[in-house]
Amino acid sequence: MLQYRQKETEDSFLKHTSSVIALGGFLFGYDTGVINGALSFLSQPDQLNLNSTQQGVVSSSLIIGCCFGALLSGRLADRIGRKATLQLVALIFTIATLGCSFALSINMLIAFRTILGLSIGCTSNLAPMYLAEISPSQWRSQNVNKNAVAIVVGQLAAFIVNAFLGNTWGNWSSIWRVMMGVAALPAILLVLLSFDLPQSPRWQVLNNSLTQAKENFEKLGFSQTDVHNSLQQAGKTTKTVKNKLRIKALIGNKHLRYLLTAGVIIGIIQQLSGVNAVMYYGTILLEKVGMSRGLSLYSNILIGTISTVAALVGTRVIVKHKHGQMLGLGLLGNAIFLGLLAVVLHTSLFSQASTNVTVLLLLAFFLAVQQGIVSPVTWLMLSEIFPQQIKARFMAISTTVIWLTNFVVSLISPILIGDFGTANVFLIFTCSNILCAIVTLLLLKPQKITHAFNHVK
Repeated sequence: MLQYRQKETEDSFLKHTSSVIALGGFLFGYDTGVINGALSFLSQPDQLNLNSTQQGVVSSSLIIGCCFGALLSGRLADRIGRKATLQLVALIFTIATLGCSFALSINMLIAFRTILGLSIGCTSNLAPMYLAEISPSQWRSQNVNKNAVAIVVGQLAAFIVNAFLGNTWGNWSSIWRVMMGVAALPAILLVLLSFDLPQSPRWQVLNNSLTQAKENFEKLGFSQTDVHNSLQQAGKTTKTVKNKLRIKALIGNKHLRYLLTAGVIIGIIQQLSGVNAVMYYGTILLEKVGMSRGLSLYSNILIGTISTVAALVGTRVIVKHKHGQMLGLGLLGNAIFLGLLAVVLHTSLFSQASTNVTVLLLLAFFLAVQQGIVSPVTWLMLSEIFPQQIKARFMAISTTVIWLTNFVVSLISPILIGDFGTANVFLIFTCSNILCAIVTLLLLKPQKITHAFNHVK
């Protein structure tokens, strides 16, 4: 009975810890999704009066910050620890969110969205890494997937808030300030809850805090075998970590080169799917198809709800199958639904009302596949393919590539929509998904990744 209660306490502590860390993913989702509805309001003449190019700059300024945040996160997390880094990120989230909400000019909004991007970029790398490191092997995939689900839930929350505020106070053009400011509430909550988090025991092992690491391993429910193995590897890992990160060592070690290349490919693939063209500009896309602004805002709730359900189901499915194969199948699914969208919009076979419904359903199916398979499996793969001694730095590089690709896509999407039309934009992303599926099946072979992982000593 005593052992059962101890196990129950450990599981409860692990669930609480993983849920608090995943709150960073929720903020990631909300702050990337809120621009979808807010952009239409802040672009009005009596607000910031943005043209399509300026819309792209405002949206992509956040991504620039994300690039730097992701790049710096690995070194920062190694230097001060995962917990302290998360606390710093939560504080920046709070300050930057309020700055965006009270921005008086386009330059001020761009500046604060760039700062906000620093925190999002950092948490996009930190959260899955932190979750993987505090989780026993039997819970690792499930806990890392909590972050992927939290991102989608955060986006859904942004859509719900946007729809409610936009349709209730739609005549007040400044309502976009409230839409953006709402994110300060969960950011403050993360600041407060983060004080009770344990430090990553694997980080403590790397920093020779072996006694504290053992205590945290036990509190989090790690088996005695896992604890023993982690402590046994401490000396070897701390001796090799610096050497592994030297450029000369990277160039000379084919296994390191392959793992880094695999991480970069995964990062590019996640964004070339076109998901963020829909997440950032969904309301504008739906308005161009023929929906009213109010209906477009409500439609995003339906899309977000389906995405959330798909994420909850998909994250349970992908842990039971080979991740590379699931990624390839997900990308082919994306191509099918985006291709059908392009056909529907090109042919004009239906009435306007029927076209609206068909477009909405196909977008929902696309996002269900993306958020249920492609996005979570890419974060899961990135948390698994790098050995512990290089995990933080290599994940930081891979996550930076995600944000750089995201920046390009978010910057050019409104321009492409304006110059080529919505149907052709969907056709472009159809082709990119097919290409990414081919690259996945040819280059990201599980056997090769496992071989390289095992040979990084």
